[in-house]
Amino acid sequence: MRVDTTTRGATTPRAAAQANSRGRRAARAWLAGALLAAAVLLALAPSFTSDYAQQVSFRVFEYAALGQAWNLLAGYGGLVSLGSAAFIGIGEYTTAELTNNGLPLVPGMLVSGVFAAAFATMVSPALFRLRGLYFTIGTLALAEALRLFMVNYNGLGGNIGIFLKSAAPSTAQLYWLSLGVAVAATGLVLLVLRTRLSFSLRAVRDDEDAARQMGLVSFRTKLFAFTFAAFLMGVVGGLQAGKLSQIEPYGAFGLQWTVDIVTVVLIGGLATTGGPLIGAVFTVALAEVLSGSPELHLAITGAIVIAVVRLAPRGLWGLLSSLGPGRLGQGQAGPGPLGLDRLGPAWLRRGRPRRGQAP
Repeated sequence: MRVDTTTRGATTPRAAAQANSRGRRAARAWLAGALLAAAVLLALAPSFTSDYAQQVSFRVFEYAALGQAWNLLAGYGGLVSLGSAAFIGIGEYTTAELTNNGLPLVPGMLVSGVFAAAFATMVSPALFRLRGLYFTIGTLALAEALRLFMVNYNGLGGNIGIFLKSAAPSTAQLYWLSLGVAVAATGLVLLVLRTRLSFSLRAVRDDEDAARQMGLVSFRTKLFAFTFAAFLMGVVGGLQAGKLSQIEPYGAFGLQWTVDIVTVVLIGGLATTGGPLIGAVFTVALAEVLSGSPELHLAITGAIVIAVVRLAPRGLWGLLSSLGPGRLGQGQAGPGPLGLDRLGPAWLRRGRPRRGQAP
């Protein structure tokens, strides 16, 4: 009997598809298990960690939530805003006033997010007349103008600010609140990215004029991203107010908020779902290690940001996704106003050539 050996060892397309499906299911199961274990560990962390570790985690969770908001706005929507401090400051002052009048902290945080979103809605018609670098400068000017207004407005304490009358939550309570805010922000952003709105955001980011010619209402798309990010930032501002005993304009509306948020997203990975999380951990850890040398910390952070933008435009999350299976939630970075895809060597910009493909 003659045996055909020409197809021995060959894999049929159906078998290959089944193998790939099993591999994807195994990867998803492993990822779900890892996320569940991490969630349990984070939820129980206050029972076996020190107050210092909880305070550091509080900062990490704050920056993670802020990074998710800014990443949706700039990474997916192309709206590079430097006015984040305005919405954080609104959240801080709103929560301070509400808690001083008897409202609990968590409802005050939610109302603060609504106030920040309302302010973003009011200023959006003027800001959306600007594009690219002009929009970025306009948002920066808006935040600085609001800070100067609060310094000179005596109705809310002027440059002295507001003293909170209610007792501050414990370190463990602040930890759990910040963890909840970070998880909620990440979940909401992931939910938005699973809708058709994500395609509208990417279309506006890549070429707004072409998107409008195809029938997309770009104003509504940008308005949603702007107000949604402002809401999340206002909530985080309210959370920050719950930790402090005094709210003053120099800290609430300080430019350092904006610098830290941009640093977190650029290092972690612009237009990636996990980038802000990794960027928050890395940025806070670096700040704690170099807390005794602020000048050295500033120089090293700046050098890292330049290196990441130049050599790895998709940040640490992009590097990890290139080493592991799948894309790990990586989005399409696209050109965007920052032009990160045009930075770095040519093989980094277009990816490594596949086997059999000309470089």
